Amino acid sequence: MPAMPYRDRSTAALLAALFERMNNEIVSGVVAAGFDDLRPAHGNAMSNLVHEDGLRTSALAAQASMTAQSMGELIDDLEAKGYVERRPDAVDRRAKRVFLTERGQAAVAASGDAVRAQEAGIRGRLGADGYALLRQLLLDLIDDA
Repeated sequence: MPAMPYRDRSTAALLAALFERMNNEIVSGVVAAGFDDLRPAHGNAMSNLVHEDGLRTSALAAQASMTAQSMGELIDDLEAKGYVERRPDAVDRRAKRVFLTERGQAAVAASGDAVRAQEAGIRGRLGADGYALLRQLLLDLIDDA
């Protein structure tokens, strides 16, 4: 069966296809910056690790809409690659918090650069007014949900 043309797909399918493309572009930017051992799934953890106090694996999992077990596997992999480290929780010594290492911070910065380049590309393609309208429409749909 031939693939359905994009214009005939649902809005959800279009948004999913665009998200996948944008996510792949961001990962490509991170890989091009020298972090070639990262994959898209790692972003589920690293994008949420901007807290100075670190986060527990369960909090990271909730923010990424993942199970704690799946997030734990991502954290294990990122720790082995040197992007994150686990430290004891200052409040509950039985618990651990996850922190970005210097390498992790550099990878997150590269991701930010890729996102900014992507935003500039969208703005260039749609123009300032089209870009502002796109963002407002997306925000309206999110707020109505």
